[in-house]
Amino acid sequence: MNKLILVLTIAFSVLAGCTNKSQTENKVAPQNTKTDDLKRIIGEKKLNVAVDYSSTSYFVYKGQPMGFQYELLKALAKDLGVELDIHITKNLSEAFNGIKTSEFDIIAKNLTVTRKRNKIVDFTEPLALTRQVLVQRSSEADKSDNEDYQVNSVLDIAGKSIYVKQNSAYVQRLKNLSEEIGESITIVEDSVYGVEQLIALVASGEIDYTVCDENVAIVNQHYYPWIDISVPVSFEQKVSWAVRNNSSELKTYLDNWILEYQKTSEYHYIYNKYFSSSRVANIVRSEYNSITGGKISEYDELVREISASFGWDWRLVASIIMQESRFNKYAESWVGAMGLMQLMPKTAERFNVSDIVNPRENVRAGLEYLTWLDDVLAPIIEDEQERLKFVLASYNVGIGHVMDARKLAMKYGKKSSVWDDNVEIFILKKTLPEYYNDPVVRYGYCRGKEPYNYVIKVLDRYDHYLNVLPDENNVSLVSLPVLQESLK
Repeated sequence: MNKLILVLTIAFSVLAGCTNKSQTENKVAPQNTKTDDLKRIIGEKKLNVAVDYSSTSYFVYKGQPMGFQYELLKALAKDLGVELDIHITKNLSEAFNGIKTSEFDIIAKNLTVTRKRNKIVDFTEPLALTRQVLVQRSSEADKSDNEDYQVNSVLDIAGKSIYVKQNSAYVQRLKNLSEEIGESITIVEDSVYGVEQLIALVASGEIDYTVCDENVAIVNQHYYPWIDISVPVSFEQKVSWAVRNNSSELKTYLDNWILEYQKTSEYHYIYNKYFSSSRVANIVRSEYNSITGGKISEYDELVREISASFGWDWRLVASIIMQESRFNKYAESWVGAMGLMQLMPKTAERFNVSDIVNPRENVRAGLEYLTWLDDVLAPIIEDEQERLKFVLASYNVGIGHVMDARKLAMKYGKKSSVWDDNVEIFILKKTLPEYYNDPVVRYGYCRGKEPYNYVIKVLDRYDHYLNVLPDENNVSLVSLPVLQESLK
């Protein structure tokens, strides 16, 4: 479907350009000309997207990235044939500025369509319809003696103090509501907390009211069953993605993709997974949720400690362990690799491991092996980021096969110290007789798809861990103690 839409879009653009050439060749192009974002994204093979860090948008659970927006974007990136690059933005101003400066291609948040926003961005076909609702504690949960606490209709909002996210659509809606009911409403614009954090503050009793979209409120009610979300404060509104103004080709592509994808069973499964299933409550309550528990696995402290002693980022090591064993210390592969970092018995013996399934010994030996690979490759590949890809491939398939792929790259005029689109090509070709029988090859046949995918998956997951699990010296995300306390 994607290729047909792309061909039609480009054909229409070319035809339109030819038809109007004689009329426009003597005119100066207007300032707001169309931007060919779709062509650029496909050419660069990367889609940059701004998202919220929330339980309905994007988070990490048991080591895996999850979220409604994330799963939709992953499907979109696959359809486009590009890499997905996720960026967490703390507020809408940052997201809108990023769209304007081309830092982001899409804003994929729970973004309601408003006339004011339409002047800043172009919206896609809606992903859902929702309405804004008041979030308060239920009368049974509220233990105060204030009889005026409970809001049963919009008229009861008069005189109340309502906390909402700064610069959100909720601010304008409450201002309009104040005019509609002819009474004042105290609107407290919070610049620190996000929508879900404000809901948590209501649930814990630290504030009395907030406003959010109903689909988000329903999810949060799964794990705060004592909140009341029964009072709507708006009519139904469209929830859409946003692109740059005049990015017509990209918007057309997204509109068609959304309309087609929404008809699939895959879309309905994803939507129900996050907005209809009660299982989402267990996910959010888990200590292995990056939002509430902040953990990847039960071995986080051990991985932090040992990684630090070798000078490795623990989040990268955690991504390797997730790929190798999914944090199962008893995992054993079909070739006999064992433990968290899937050590082969000979490797374990080489690095003095007495108990291969012991997490401390296994991780320590795994890091010794990674460090040895890095030391061997350092004189050949000076760039650290580039060298990491070779190290990861070598950890997966053996350094001999990687060296063979380098020799093949040199023979066929490719760069032997660059992984992407160079050496990776020949690690894949080592499944073919004409390549694994080549005189420059020493180690023969290789299941090249495995190291090729290994590098991509480990680094992609590492990027997600960097997004949501900042290191101890760079805490960039707002902590959520109130969430943790509320869930106890």
